[in-house]
Amino acid sequence: MSTKPIVLASGSPRRKQLLEMLRIPFRVIAPDVDEHVLPGEKPDAYVTRLSRAKAQAVLPRAPGEVILAADTTVVLSGRIFEKPTSPANAVEMLEQLQGKTHEVLTAVAVAENGRLEQALDVSRVTFRPNDRRTLEEYVATGEPLDKAGAYAIQGLGAPLIERVEGDFFGVMGLPLRLALDLLAKFGRPYRFTR
Repeated sequence: MSTKPIVLASGSPRRKQLLEMLRIPFRVIAPDVDEHVLPGEKPDAYVTRLSRAKAQAVLPRAPGEVILAADTTVVLSGRIFEKPTSPANAVEMLEQLQGKTHEVLTAVAVAENGRLEQALDVSRVTFRPNDRRTLEEYVATGEPLDKAGAYAIQGLGAPLIERVEGDFFGVMGLPLRLALDLLAKFGRPYRFTR
């Protein structure tokens, strides 16, 4: 079994934190990928395309290495919520999520040389009803500004949440069970001891 670090194709502090939590050796190469939704693109196709594009963008910079990439999006009634463009946009997104259940889609891609495998996680998150002042106070912390759907379930956004159905880690940005299954296919099975 290889002990060589994998490459995390992501600038996300959450994904980094999850790999550190599991003591998986890795190094980061942040991909430069346009994350805009294509006209008529469905949410599952969108996150799957982006996770693949992130892995492929890093491949030339890490030849022969195992690359892990992921992309997360929030979907309400078929509408994709990207990262907010401003604090006002973040409050507007959060207002739309209040008291409702939305889906969080996270696609994972693992690549090495010419091979790429993917998996998709879909979880459901229900927001508690919150007033506008509460949402404005949350946005003022700065936390939601680089998050799909404008919230961090594992951070200060936790009080906004009523219920999660599915993979909590998928909502955070990296469904660990899927990532570990894919890494195992590339000869990197998870071990508690190194």
